[in-house]
Amino acid sequence: MKRTKIKALLNAESAMPEIVVKGWVRTKRDSKGFSFLELNDGSCLKNIQTVIDHTPEIEAELAKIGTGASVAIEGELVESPGKGQKWEVRGKSLKLLGEADPETFPLQKKRHSDEFLRGIAHLRPRTNKFGAMFRIRSELAQAIHKFFAEKDFFYVHTPVLTGSDCEGAGEMFRVTCLEHGCKSSIEEDFFGKPAHLTVSGQLEAEMFSLALGDVYTFGPTFRAENSNTPRHVAEFWMIEPEMAFADLADDMDLGEEMIKYLVRHILDNCADDVELFAKWVDKSLMPTLETILENEFIRLPYTEAINILKKTKKKFEYPVEWGMDLQTEHERFLCEEKFKQPLYVYDYPKTIKPFYMRMNDDNETVAAMDCLVPRIGEIIGGSQREERLDVLHARMKEMDLSEEEYWWYLDSRRFGSVPHAGFGLGFERLLMLVTGVGNIRDAIPFPRTPNHLEF
Repeated sequence: MKRTKIKALLNAESAMPEIVVKGWVRTKRDSKGFSFLELNDGSCLKNIQTVIDHTPEIEAELAKIGTGASVAIEGELVESPGKGQKWEVRGKSLKLLGEADPETFPLQKKRHSDEFLRGIAHLRPRTNKFGAMFRIRSELAQAIHKFFAEKDFFYVHTPVLTGSDCEGAGEMFRVTCLEHGCKSSIEEDFFGKPAHLTVSGQLEAEMFSLALGDVYTFGPTFRAENSNTPRHVAEFWMIEPEMAFADLADDMDLGEEMIKYLVRHILDNCADDVELFAKWVDKSLMPTLETILENEFIRLPYTEAINILKKTKKKFEYPVEWGMDLQTEHERFLCEEKFKQPLYVYDYPKTIKPFYMRMNDDNETVAAMDCLVPRIGEIIGGSQREERLDVLHARMKEMDLSEEEYWWYLDSRRFGSVPHAGFGLGFERLLMLVTGVGNIRDAIPFPRTPNHLEF
């Protein structure tokens, strides 16, 4: 008999005479003549209670069952006489599928710290919090594809292996087949030239935008940044749309529409899981999400943002001067204290932005924007791209970039260039926004950080 998921049982409209439920035991309580087992199979946050009468065979199985063990129970779905639950399973047979040694099973019925659970990331999805997190992550990923499909964007698979540094930061992981310490030349390596894990699919997505119009890429990206902050991991996922015939205003419109769409989708489709985070992780979560949905994002020029930061009486760790990149403390002050809502900061100094961002008429700033949200700071970074070949040549020369390496990128400006724009949205930071968790390591199944490559 095929198993029925617990989520379906809890949402059933009527009793069911013959069912099979399979899952992991959260608790077991023995009474005279019968036992209660609370089961969860990962399909939803809630457990289902099963009641099973003792027989010699069942008592033999129950003796081997503790928290964490996996079982299969055949029986029927009946109305529960207990409070707080509509249905329960009246078991007729019980089979132990996998034992869990009660002496060594690390997930006992108590609250565990996030730091402890990161050390057992292979088991943490079995907890309420992380089961909820990764159900939300799955739903959010599907909602991203739904959003772009509804807007007639094409999904492009950009390469993970690359020979170019999109961001110009140089913090990239090297990919090689040469043995460590080998004196062989790079020409003898697999590609015959330096190869890295990508930091962004943007440049490749631009090529497809200049052929298909509106496209997006959604996949893993990598940054070899030796950082242990709650906002950084070495492997993370990025959503990167690119739009042809678009400018910076179109870019900001799309980012705002996308964030609101995804927040609404999660509230509508993951209510129980979001409620867990609102109750136990961040009491301000629901007001934060409601503010996002109810207000238009503010649009603030960089120069004006700097003036606001310089005039405030708040003391910052990093002094504020025009020409600097905003730090997280500055970003959070603007969206949490000054405006108390999400906002865009745009038209940044060219000296702190990559070569591909479109030069403004003042020749000092570029058409770049960052979207700032409470608790996180920057969640989107984007720009209108430089479509003018002569200006792009000048910017690359200014930044000492090899035109030979980017010949294909320059070609796109030689043959039918058009105004276009795009952005990158960090998927894990988006998950932090909709759940209230404070550490990015808790928004990805197996976090990769300096000196940590487990699982």
